[in-house]
Amino acid sequence: QVQLVESGGGLVQAGGSLRLSCAASGGTISSYAMGWFRQAPGKEREFVALINWSGDRTFYADSVKGRFTISRDNAQNTVYLRMNSLKPEDTAVYYCVATYKRRYDLARQASWYDYWGQGTQVTVSS
Repeated sequence: QVQLVESGGGLVQAGGSLRLSCAASGGTISSYAMGWFRQAPGKEREFVALINWSGDRTFYADSVKGRFTISRDNAQNTVYLRMNSLKPEDTAVYYCVATYKRRYDLARQASWYDYWGQGTQVTVSS
């Protein structure tokens, strides 16, 4: 059983950057695909990014590609999301997710993931 705890959220100006962290406990993440979802007020939960178990494959939503970078440090049991060139529309609660499954074609479906963090708030001001 894996517990996921996000950190690094906060308030930033448009055009600024944040680095989110997700620390895992209760197990190791080396065999898990890890990712991020987000949910803005009044909007559905949406896929943001995914990194596979070995870190050699990544997937991004079109809305964040080129601005966000997902990475992982299996030795530290941590996954990161570097967010650059932030826009007000990036404002949301960001959730760390994990799964032992390998059907990456299903990665955009929230139900595919086995573990969820509690979320961290990111607010981008104009």
